[in-house]
Amino acid sequence: MNDSFQTRDTLKVNDRSYTYASLPRLAQRLGDAAALAHLPYSMKILLENLLRHEDGISVLPAHIEAAARWKPADVPHTEIAFMPARVILQDFTGVPCVVDFAAMRDAVVKLGGRPEQINPQIPSELVIDHSVQVDVFARPDALDVNGRIEFERNAERYGFLRWGQKAFENFKVVPPNTGIVHQVNLEYLARVVMEREIDGTTWAFPDTLFGTDSHTTMVNGLGILGWGVGGIEAEAAMLGEPSSMLIPQVVGFKLTGKLLEGTTATDLVLTVTQMLRKHGVVGKFVEFHGEGLQRLPLADRATIGNMSPEYGATCAIFPIDAESLNYLRLSGRSEAHIALVETYAKAQGLWHDADTPQAQYSSTLELDMGTVLPSLAGPKRPQDRVLLSDMKSSTRQVITQLTAKRDQRNGDVSNFIAEGGGAAVGNEQVGKGIADIQLDGHSVRIKDGAVVIAAITSCTNTSNPAVMVAAGLLARNAAARGLTRKPWVKTSLAPGSRVVTDYLQKAGLLAELEKIGFYTVGYGCTTCIGNSGPLPVEVSAGIAAGDLCVVSVLSGNRNFEGRIHAEVKMNYLASPPLVVAYALAGSTELDLSTEPLGTGSDGAPVYLKDIWPSSSEVAQTIAATIGPEMFRKNYGDVFKGDARWNAIASPDGELYAWDEASTYIKNPPYFEGMSASPGHITDIHGARVLGYFGDSITTDHISPAGSIKKDSPAGRYLVGRGVEPVHFNSYGSRRGNDDVMVRGTFANIRIKNQFFGGEEGGNTLYFGSNPPEKLAIYDAAQKYKADGTPLVVIAGKEYGTGSSRDWAAKGTVLLGVKAVIAESFERIHRSNLVGMGVLPLQFLDGQNAASLGLTGTETYAITGLDDGAAKTATVTATDAAGAQKVFQARVLLLTPKEVEYFRHGGILHYVLRKLAAKKSA
Repeated sequence: MNDSFQTRDTLKVNDRSYTYASLPRLAQRLGDAAALAHLPYSMKILLENLLRHEDGISVLPAHIEAAARWKPADVPHTEIAFMPARVILQDFTGVPCVVDFAAMRDAVVKLGGRPEQINPQIPSELVIDHSVQVDVFARPDALDVNGRIEFERNAERYGFLRWGQKAFENFKVVPPNTGIVHQVNLEYLARVVMEREIDGTTWAFPDTLFGTDSHTTMVNGLGILGWGVGGIEAEAAMLGEPSSMLIPQVVGFKLTGKLLEGTTATDLVLTVTQMLRKHGVVGKFVEFHGEGLQRLPLADRATIGNMSPEYGATCAIFPIDAESLNYLRLSGRSEAHIALVETYAKAQGLWHDADTPQAQYSSTLELDMGTVLPSLAGPKRPQDRVLLSDMKSSTRQVITQLTAKRDQRNGDVSNFIAEGGGAAVGNEQVGKGIADIQLDGHSVRIKDGAVVIAAITSCTNTSNPAVMVAAGLLARNAAARGLTRKPWVKTSLAPGSRVVTDYLQKAGLLAELEKIGFYTVGYGCTTCIGNSGPLPVEVSAGIAAGDLCVVSVLSGNRNFEGRIHAEVKMNYLASPPLVVAYALAGSTELDLSTEPLGTGSDGAPVYLKDIWPSSSEVAQTIAATIGPEMFRKNYGDVFKGDARWNAIASPDGELYAWDEASTYIKNPPYFEGMSASPGHITDIHGARVLGYFGDSITTDHISPAGSIKKDSPAGRYLVGRGVEPVHFNSYGSRRGNDDVMVRGTFANIRIKNQFFGGEEGGNTLYFGSNPPEKLAIYDAAQKYKADGTPLVVIAGKEYGTGSSRDWAAKGTVLLGVKAVIAESFERIHRSNLVGMGVLPLQFLDGQNAASLGLTGTETYAITGLDDGAAKTATVTATDAAGAQKVFQARVLLLTPKEVEYFRHGGILHYVLRKLAAKKSA
């Protein structure tokens, strides 16, 4: 490592000495101490990263000086190389990463290298948390049964991960049934300040990370700079390749005041999400500051950081302060490490207190937390906040829109029933928005707006003791008044870690939640990722019979179309206590601020305000129940796993023994026929449009994570391989098999291809026949591939919103798509497309497919790319009559390094060639 600015210094903590790259020393060398003092917290961390990685190749003195002299008004234009200290993965995104590593070992051997060249170079930890599904609920054995089913479904995947844990260095796996990745990260894996031996010297430096889940930003609440990336970019970092990025703009968000009685951190984060999405922070850093931080517990900060992808920011960070140390102490970290964190932060100017100089920001927002009101968000986007008092009227309006064409449909459920969906009483009510069904021997009526799923789930809220305890206290108060869940509501409790169970048990609240149906169903990301499991067959039959628009209410961060459950069209994000409230009410067509939840055992109406716990009671309960011993007990041997985990068989060896019969794990085709040298970026001619989409196409639309339909291309493939539909599992669980995933690309049941107006489903027009043929997108892509026809996708604003799902890019390239032309891209998906060799193009400002008169039926040429040097390309759309529309589009290869990756065919190809070139005996 070079040290052009002579910043190396020594830090002494508890009789130990650490080398570090001193920011104050840099300020002295540059003669501009005041400027560095006013740098945003996050920029200081980037600057330290550059100092420590100066090598004369990727990081030059000019890069360091550019970051040090950052100005708030600067438009991003300087490229820097950022190298995270570690990588964290979850299993849905982590399995394909390990598959790629296994495939790269095979490929590097073919190129003349050695298997051990493919190894993580930095600490890489995978938490298995996305595979548990809510098959069983509202019964005492739900946790055990769901866990047994999880291991039966995923034994092959888990055996593969156990192989990876043995085969790769610097790679650890947190077994299933432990907790959600971001909560495990916050409670245990996060270091805040790293210690590492480098060339015989002990270094201290900020904990930074990449995560293969977009909600990695949850750890920003602890003062750690990190964000979600696609698995492709994470793999490159694991292999020691720094990430190319532009020095960002930083948005300052000032918090003042304090939350009012009756509001929660969830209400705060939904308000912040709406504000920041409106402000526009895609690709920017967001940094929180202000006197309000003094009244914002660490868990609340983590809740806000978690939702960063929902407002589009790269990260949403809080500084290190006394509250950070309080949390480290509470969560069982050692006093020696806490002392290092405090000493290092203060030495580097990373400590925040009342005397901290005010940072300068590219733009600013301000929120008085005393103005926040109880809220939900939905029915299909996290930024669409709805006040609790407006929920009744808002959902009625949505239902009216969704059911406008119901009378025109026949509502026939005969096929559904024939396939084992059950039978609803009163089929004369077909299409009427009501259905009478039998549940537990009783006839009940469900209607539009019925809440059929109420789930306390996901990392956003299950990490936060305040909202979890509030949910338990609300349940206790409701049970005492004789209330319970409505019988058609599927209730579930998926704690973010076993620590949550411990403090709920100690407070006597776990049993109270169980009284009204909220039994623990698993420790992992369940409903929020689409692992909500099947509804009771009677409820499903009733939904079909009445053609109902039903609702889920979940304490998650994602509610995109088709994500939560195929039969549920309206999904609302809410705090855990509001999830409990809606389970009691059973419908969103109630104004919970004025109307009763139900009738108590004494015959009197019970209102939400009657059973809502006070903030002081919540605080007292937390103080009396949560302590460091809970964390130390639950994380004492966290990588060992339980008997089920340790009983799973796994192969040995440096190279993975691929099983040709497997439908879960398969050697991907990315490196087939790969040469030792890269190619060139060439123009595209004769392309056809595979998908013509509107705004807000999410990565869930592009690559769904949930259930696989029997009649879908992926379903047909599995049936052809002898897999019965009951064993399909989910798309997310099969991301280790490209044959399944490419067939699932653009297969979301709610996606709308503009070729068919408002029709839902993953279909397209194949223009290789006359007239054009309507086919599933995969089937059409296969025909185009046989024809030798390249493909493009056309889309509107915010293309690729949502999860950092690398399969949304992998599936796209495997379908034969060469370019995506959109009005705007979400940050991670654009990067993923580049990383897989798919060209992202952006319409010029004020232009889109409609304004240019494009129909998607044309043949497309994309020219003038100049081997990646061009900033704009010429797109020519030629219709059947030979008429042409010619327009310019921005080439979104944003840095020279991205151009280099693209020439190689993607990041992995670049890294693989680089490593193979270093082959040695």
